[in-house]
Amino acid sequence: MKLKWVLLSVMITISAVLTGCEPLMVLDPKGPQAARQASDIMMSIGIMSFIVIVVFSLLAFMLIKYRASKQSEDYEPPYIEGNIWVEAICVGIPILIVAFLSVVSVRSNYIVEATPEGYEHKEPLVIYASSSNWKWHFSYPEQGIETVNYLYIPTDRALEFKLYSHGPITSFWIPQLGGQKYAMADMVTTLHLAADEAGEYMGRNANFSGKGFAENIFEVTAMPEQEFEDWVEEVKDTASPITEAKFNELLEPGHLGRMTFTGTHLEFSPAPEHNHGAGNSSQDNEHHDEEEHSDHSGH
Repeated sequence: MKLKWVLLSVMITISAVLTGCEPLMVLDPKGPQAARQASDIMMSIGIMSFIVIVVFSLLAFMLIKYRASKQSEDYEPPYIEGNIWVEAICVGIPILIVAFLSVVSVRSNYIVEATPEGYEHKEPLVIYASSSNWKWHFSYPEQGIETVNYLYIPTDRALEFKLYSHGPITSFWIPQLGGQKYAMADMVTTLHLAADEAGEYMGRNANFSGKGFAENIFEVTAMPEQEFEDWVEEVKDTASPITEAKFNELLEPGHLGRMTFTGTHLEFSPAPEHNHGAGNSSQDNEHHDEEEHSDHSGH
């Protein structure tokens, strides 16, 4: 009876604790890249759960079937040769599971590293996202504006983030839109995302980068294209221009609130030239064509 009440108390405690848990953001996708990753996560959880159930069921069966019996002390069980089918199953099934998960992972990696599906023929919005201790700077070259610690994006449009750091290595991550990617000081990495739904999302640095790491976060607001254009016009009418002196001040270690400027720091502090992971960027292709044209003209 005492054991029964102990088990009941444990179940009630676990239920009470779980009711206070928020849903995992990575399993609440709001974009095609995040949806692909959430699907892979759930599939992996399903496969692993099935394996755990089968293994523990077999363990219980073996413990019951081959438990100690009332045989005499000098009893010797009959000698049994190995069964090739049992051995093939025990070795073959894990190999098949690993092979299947490997194929899915590699295929998904190529998908999330490319322009989101359904957006291939749309011009992406290019945003330079750079980090410093312990803040995020977002430059919109096309719009000619810059924000600090908050990001406005249009829905139903491909987003091409150019990531780099003004200090230690950080990791750019918006869980509900896609996976994380490193931002480094000597190169630019490219991350392709898109938002299917309007809403407010959380973004953060997912790589430990010092004592201010815990608050190295930013707010993301996704909105319809027209609202995004209206916001851009409002910023141009109301915000102050960013200067080199002001930008150098922002780079000093510390935490800041939201800030907005016209112009971008790329004009006087350009991003590193080494670009990684932008294989299918339309801008990169145009730049490559220009270089080829220059080479031919030179000859």
